[in-house]
Amino acid sequence: MALSRVCWARAALWGSAVPPGLYVVRRLQFVRSGLTWGAPRYLFPRQLLIQHFWTPKQQIDFLDIYHALRKQSHPAILCCLEKVVPLISDAGLQWHMTELCTKMQRGIHPAVHDILALRECFSNHPLGMDQLRALQMKALSRAMLLTPYLPSVLLRHRLKTHTTVIHQLDKALAKLGVGQLTAQEVKSACYLRGLNSTHIAEERCRTWLGEWLQISCSLKETELSLLLHNVVLLSINYVGSRR
Repeated sequence: MALSRVCWARAALWGSAVPPGLYVVRRLQFVRSGLTWGAPRYLFPRQLLIQHFWTPKQQIDFLDIYHALRKQSHPAILCCLEKVVPLISDAGLQWHMTELCTKMQRGIHPAVHDILALRECFSNHPLGMDQLRALQMKALSRAMLLTPYLPSVLLRHRLKTHTTVIHQLDKALAKLGVGQLTAQEVKSACYLRGLNSTHIAEERCRTWLGEWLQISCSLKETELSLLLHNVVLLSINYVGSRR
């Protein structure tokens, strides 16, 4: 049983680091001129070949492209967090949320305890998974490289499903130990969770993944909205990730 979970964890790490899907392909076809995509022959391998057949340079370039797409959702997600501060009934939690948003704006990487202090806000109103509004779910879907063009009920179901899978995978990784992962597995695990690990040293990726697992393994199933937001909170200001 334990062995099968470890094998599943490694398979998920290797095969699911970049789940572009239909949404990403369409966005890349109609993307604004602000991003340079190169000639059609440059796009060909990214759209028609699986990651296993990408050259090392193509892998870095394409992962940068996918990350640039999900980064576009970060300002909207942080804006939503700022807007819910007056809706938080507890004064202490209000203060913690304000402090966290201020750190985000100043480019400061938050500590694990800064994030976990807000877990109550993400279990019920106003940021629980069942309380998220349509615009929030669309932005969070983009951050996860999922299509935002679905009815709210489907967006919520899909976000719940993906976050639950990551949470289960985190528990398996925690039992296995980050030190047991290869460099490629560590970078893939970080990328899947929101960090653009292609330009970050292996040891810093291991440190970041350790912080993620510490947060994830502290959360209950009712608090998984915080894990979903953590894709942005823990990655946006990490050293070397702002590309």
